[in-house]
Amino acid sequence: MPENWQEAGFGLYVHWPFCLAKCPYCDFNSHFAASIDQRRWAAAYVQEIGRVAAETPGRVLRSVFFGGGTPSLMQPETVAAVLDAAKAGWTFANDIEITLEANPTSVEAGRFRGYAAAGVNRLSMGVQALNDADLRALGRMHSAAEARAAFDIARAIFPRISFDLIYARQNQSVRDWAAELRAAIGMAVDHLSLYQLTIEPGTAFGARHAAGKLRGLPDEDLAADMWEVTQEVTAEAGLAGYEISNHAAPGSESRHNLIYWRQGDYAGIGPGAHGRLTLDGRRWATESPLAPGEWLAAVGRGSGESLREEIGSDDLRVERLMMGLRLTEGLPRERCPTDDSFISRINGLVDDGLVWTTPARIGVTARGRPVLNAVLRALLAN
Repeated sequence: MPENWQEAGFGLYVHWPFCLAKCPYCDFNSHFAASIDQRRWAAAYVQEIGRVAAETPGRVLRSVFFGGGTPSLMQPETVAAVLDAAKAGWTFANDIEITLEANPTSVEAGRFRGYAAAGVNRLSMGVQALNDADLRALGRMHSAAEARAAFDIARAIFPRISFDLIYARQNQSVRDWAAELRAAIGMAVDHLSLYQLTIEPGTAFGARHAAGKLRGLPDEDLAADMWEVTQEVTAEAGLAGYEISNHAAPGSESRHNLIYWRQGDYAGIGPGAHGRLTLDGRRWATESPLAPGEWLAAVGRGSGESLREEIGSDDLRVERLMMGLRLTEGLPRERCPTDDSFISRINGLVDDGLVWTTPARIGVTARGRPVLNAVLRALLAN
C-alpha cells in the first residue's frame, strides 16, 4: 500500500463546468450556457496543462478524470485535445485510467464512441435512480429506460464502467432501495458509487427543506438502515466497500480517486478545480476561479490558478486523516501523530469499537464507518 505521494501516484483532474440544467440537490460548480465555444475551451485546457507540466517534468501520469458539470457535453475533439496535451506533458502509465463522467441521455450516449477513440477507457455514469418518478424528483433529464439503454451502449464500448446512485430519497423504503440496488448490480457493473442524499445549503433542495416543503426524507434510523442494507447487498455481490461511498469488484477500484485518498499528487485544471502538488519537497494546494468566464480570462493572463498555498504540517496532518480514514484499508501509522494525546484518543475509539489498529496501520471499523465524521471530530479534537 502506498506510503508517500510518489507511490500513491500522479493524476490530472479536468473540470468541465457546464450542464444542461442544475439538479436541485447539486452543490458542485456547474453552470448553464446557451452556447459554448468548445475550441476556446480546448485551447485553454491545453495551455493550462502545458503550464503545470512545465513545473512537474518527468512525472508518470496514472489517471485522468473529466469531472463536472456534465463532461459528456464535451465534443470528443475537445477531450482528444486535452488528452493529447497531457500525453505531450507527461509520460502515460501503461495502464493509465482515463475516466469521463457522463449522463445517460440518448444525445450524450451518441458521443461514447468518440470518447473511446480519443482515449477514454472508463465511464462514470450519473444514473442516480432507476425509476422515472424519482428521476423527475431529482431533476434528472433522462428516464430509467434511457439509463439502461445508455448503459448497454457503454458496456459494449468501454472496458470499465462506474455507476452512480443516490439513496435515502424522498419516500424511499429500505425494501425499495435493496431491490433497486440489486437491479443495478444485475446490469453487470463492476464499480458503484452510492451516495446518501444530503441537503446542502445554497441548493434548490436546501431552500425547499428550509421552507418545510421537502417532505418524505428518511429519519436518521431509516437512513442508517439503508446504509446497512447497502453494505450487505454489495458485499453479497462481491462489490466490497473500499471507501465510504464506493464499492468495487477486486481490481476495479477508481485509481484516480485512490490518488486523492492516499494523498498522491494531482493537477487540477478548469473552473473551480483544486490540486495538490509536491514541488521541491513542499506540498502545495492550488485553486482556480469558480466562474467559467473568470477562469478563461485568468488563463488568458498566463495562469488559471487563483491560489497556490503551501500546506502546513498541522493542515497536512488533518488532510491525511480525513482522506486516509475514508478507505477501508486505513492509513499508515507513520502518517499519524505520535503524541500521547492522539494515542489516547485512538485507544479510546478502539475500546468503543469504532477504530482498528495494527502495528502498521490505523483504520475505521464497520461500526465506525457510518459515523466517520464523529470519529474524525474525536481524533482531531484539540
